[in-house]
Formats: sequence, C-alpha cells, structure tokens
Amino acid sequence: MRSVLVVDDSTTVAKQLSKILEESGRYKVVGHASDGLEAVKQYKAASPDLVCMDVVMPNLDGMQALRMIKQINGDARVVMISSVGGVADKVTECLKAGAVNVVSKPFDAKKVLDVLDSVK
Repeated sequence: MRSVLVVDDSTTVAKQLSKILEESGRYKVVGHASDGLEAVKQYKAASPDLVCMDVVMPNLDGMQALRMIKQINGDARVVMISSVGGVADKVTECLKAGAVNVVSKPFDAKKVLDVLDSVK
C-alpha cells in the first residue's frame, strides 16, 4: 500500500480525494495540508510515496511547494491537481517543475486511480 499526502485548500476536495484513495485499498492517506507551506512541512514529516497537490492555494501555491519538495527529495513523486481553466499552460509548467502528472478538477475516481497507479 502506498502512502499519499493530500494537499488542497478546499476541505471538500481533500475529503473527496482521500475517500477515493482509501476506498481503492491501494493507498493510505498519511496527511492533509491546506496550503503549500503546510505541504512542505508534512512532506518532511511523513515522507509519503506520493503527493496529490492542488495548484492554486493560499500562502504558498502548488508550484512553489512542488519546487521546494523536489529540492528536499529529487525523487519525490508529485501529482498536481488543477482546476479546468488554463490547464494546458499549467500542465506544461507543472511537468517542467518536476510533477509526474497532472489531474484536472472535477476529477472522477477512475481517472485519479489510473494516474496514481501509473506513477512508478
């Protein structure tokens, strides 16, 4: 079972994502963060196998947090979660910054699990 840190400033989205992951039986959610600063702290504390991180958040956005996590661990596996507006630009930017994939909101369970299952 792989450990996952869920990062989203929307409690609703975080709960929805956690439920999808936990119910699959393949993932264990080891922490929640609501902004990038908290994400970096939780990443250091939990060392999860995967991070699912929202792009747009207060204090420190997902892109900045992604870069910081990659500095802590160059092998970190981060899947960015982006809302539909301007996804094409964000996808390229996220991948250049080191994300392994990008999932757009609203997401469905199968797509999320397919993306996470494909991360080696």
